[in-house]
Amino acid sequence: MQMLRLLLTSFILMPASLLADQTDERLDGLFSTLLASTDLTNLRATENKIWEIWFEHPNDNVEQLMQLGVTRMNDNRYADAMLIFSQLIENFPDYAEGWNRRATLHYILGNYEESIADIEQVLDLEPRHFGALSGLGLVYLQQEQLSKARQAFENLIDVHPNSPNAQENLRRVNEDIRLNVI
Repeated sequence: MQMLRLLLTSFILMPASLLADQTDERLDGLFSTLLASTDLTNLRATENKIWEIWFEHPNDNVEQLMQLGVTRMNDNRYADAMLIFSQLIENFPDYAEGWNRRATLHYILGNYEESIADIEQVLDLEPRHFGALSGLGLVYLQQEQLSKARQAFENLIDVHPNSPNAQENLRRVNEDIRLNVI
């Protein structure tokens, strides 16, 4: 863990004032494609390109650390991943994907309120972040806050209307709400 802290300190050398992932001018056209296309192959390719842009950062070291954090999270090395994501956020608070990945880790760990707080940061930086909107809906489902989950999935559909997952999640929430009213 100490070695990881030293690695993080030595990697993060660039000031946070540079443009970050969610400010990329390519995103507007890609989000227009999400709004207009119904072709699943085209939608998936567009989503993937957006994720690539969100992951990008002007500091290559940040991208390397982000990849290391994702690898640690995928390998169930949650303490290391949390340290990496938290350091990225501390040093680059305008990097939305740092917040998003930590929100995902909080969700995995069952820290739902912390996940919501990080998702709110993501959405402040990039209101169209379909991953964060979906995650917010899933957190609210875990908390059995169906109305809030429905709102999150409706907001997701506003951004990405032809997402099969978004449509299915909204259908499921609406069904759960209907069943709870009866």
